[in-house]
Amino acid sequence: MTMTAARLDQLAIDTIRTLAIDGVQRANSGHPGAPMGMAPMAYVLWTRALRYAPTDPDWPDRDRFVLSAGHASMLLYALLHLTGFDLPLEELERFRQWGSRTPGHPEWGLAPGVEATTGPLGQGIANAVGMAIAARRLAGEFNRPGHTIVDHRTYVICSDGDLQEGVSAEAASLAGHLRLGELIVLYDDNRIQLDGPTSMAWSEDVLARFDAYAWHTQRVDDGNDVEAVAAAVTAAQADPRPSLIAVRTHIGYGSPNKQDSQKAHGAPLGPDEVRLTKQAYGWDADREFFIPDEALAHFRAALPRGAALLDDWRERFAAYEAKYPAEAAEFERRMAGRLPEDWTAALPAYGPDDAMGTRNASQATIQALAMALPELFGGAADLSESNLTDVKGGGDFTAHEDGRNLRFGVREHAMGAIANGLAYHGGFLPYAGTFLTFSDYMRGAVRIAALAGLHVVYVWTHDSVGLGEDGPTHQPVEHYAALRAMPNLWFVRPGDPNETVAAWRLAAERRDGPVALALSRQKVPVLAGTAEMAVEGLRRGGYVLADAVDGLGNPATPDVILIATGSELQLAVAARKELEDEGIRARVVSLPCWERFAAQPTGYRDDVLPPEVTRRVSIEAGVSLGWDRWVGPEGAMIAIERYGASAPAPTIFEHLGFTPAHVAEVARGVLTGTVRGVVSPAPDRHRVPTA
Repeated sequence: MTMTAARLDQLAIDTIRTLAIDGVQRANSGHPGAPMGMAPMAYVLWTRALRYAPTDPDWPDRDRFVLSAGHASMLLYALLHLTGFDLPLEELERFRQWGSRTPGHPEWGLAPGVEATTGPLGQGIANAVGMAIAARRLAGEFNRPGHTIVDHRTYVICSDGDLQEGVSAEAASLAGHLRLGELIVLYDDNRIQLDGPTSMAWSEDVLARFDAYAWHTQRVDDGNDVEAVAAAVTAAQADPRPSLIAVRTHIGYGSPNKQDSQKAHGAPLGPDEVRLTKQAYGWDADREFFIPDEALAHFRAALPRGAALLDDWRERFAAYEAKYPAEAAEFERRMAGRLPEDWTAALPAYGPDDAMGTRNASQATIQALAMALPELFGGAADLSESNLTDVKGGGDFTAHEDGRNLRFGVREHAMGAIANGLAYHGGFLPYAGTFLTFSDYMRGAVRIAALAGLHVVYVWTHDSVGLGEDGPTHQPVEHYAALRAMPNLWFVRPGDPNETVAAWRLAAERRDGPVALALSRQKVPVLAGTAEMAVEGLRRGGYVLADAVDGLGNPATPDVILIATGSELQLAVAARKELEDEGIRARVVSLPCWERFAAQPTGYRDDVLPPEVTRRVSIEAGVSLGWDRWVGPEGAMIAIERYGASAPAPTIFEHLGFTPAHVAEVARGVLTGTVRGVVSPAPDRHRVPTA
């Protein structure tokens, strides 16, 4: 007997539910309740709304699906397997196990069809805003009358926790301002979170809030009503604004004892409750990971549907390519992430008379790169005139204009997560700017970029106490160490304008993770040797900028090595001259990127920092944490183990010991054995003595 459409819908939905239940139960770990409640809305998206091709998961014009509620990952894994992506059932059976492609929260790059690394709540919504921006801007750049090659949407399923997080509020506010109609969010309104009912901590009118953000909002009163969900999605597709659909669901749906309870949120149902729940679905309670043939055939209709979508797009792209061959080649290059030939030809170079802040050198480099790399796209968190991040003449990206400058507003966390979304989407080299001290506000997004290996550039200026009068609230001292502690983030602190250009080259060339540029507000001189050595030196993370010489000016084994980064590099160079005049042989090592230097062969590292030269001094205007790795037990670290102060930059540096004379004095002490370890000024007035 032929199964009715409604019965087939229900069978398919319950297949998603039971796969999620079994995956969590087999792992004895996970979140079964959310997939059980979300299954109908996800089913509607994946069978009626999303445009995708399981055999070509990276098809450029596919719709993107982001499971912002990443704890419901078994929902996504079930859908990927059922619709024919390369994710075998065995991977669902290995949920949350070592080496599987089905980790506890979705990770980009492990399983095809996973568009973003999610789990930290709110990140996925903000990522989706970035994807929607990318879709609109690519369409504006490449579509031509009668030739549309970019026309897709981004869909999100989110939870109450996503909407409680501040990052989602920041991102949603910007999305409404930009009228990102390419974005549709389905909100799993189950009224339960980990600690209990959401009413314990939440009483706002969510739709009213999103109305105020200038979103299109709807409510579906019964999340199991497939047709009502489908109608809401259709209405959202027709509206030019971003859309939020609040879908009333029941966490742990069908579980006799755990439905609508936090007990279904973050723990397996347990063998007895699994049996009772499957019986409630009319399922075979004795079978694990069971997929009815009718349900599988229904889901696998995605394969011919996707093939037809691909064929149609390829025909359209071929017609586009015939009429616009240069644009087609550029589109393919951009989506592949390849750099064009001769992209470095117009990069600036600096000579002895070009003293400037490294942020100013960055500004000039951005202008040069913008001409060669149309994919360079980003902006700052209301600090473009301080970070110097604007592409001059590039126009703004707004609700009505597809310009090159993104105005993020004072939304650092969302800025970071939106930049991640641009990177996930492809076609862009995103960058994001703020003061280095405010990198704290975006750290959650930076960590995900590092974990996922996203190609994002951070332009973090005002990188030390050298910013001056704004005082310790704006002066980073602990940030270098904190950011260097993050795996797969390359933190680069260039010491002069030529090193800054080289740092941008490094950032553009990287493909497997983010690069952070820490740039000075105050002027620094152009140092001798950087024009010739900075490009290769930055690629390696560190290099000998000025070597030791004997009394006749011939190369000599150093008595002491001075190691510095950023604006303090000039202090090392000046101190070397003072020591040289006294007959002390000093080498200056620029070490702008520890991560790259640590990755070099031992032979190279030993050439730069010879193990036999144990008298070393580091100079960096931040905490000393980590410097012992490069300085060793017989050296000293000139550091700031306190907060800064509000005063002109030269005054601050003098009081905190960052002068050539003090560097030379410490070096002498290291050579005589009278100075070891951390050299830092006394605690500041902000530190309260304890009894």
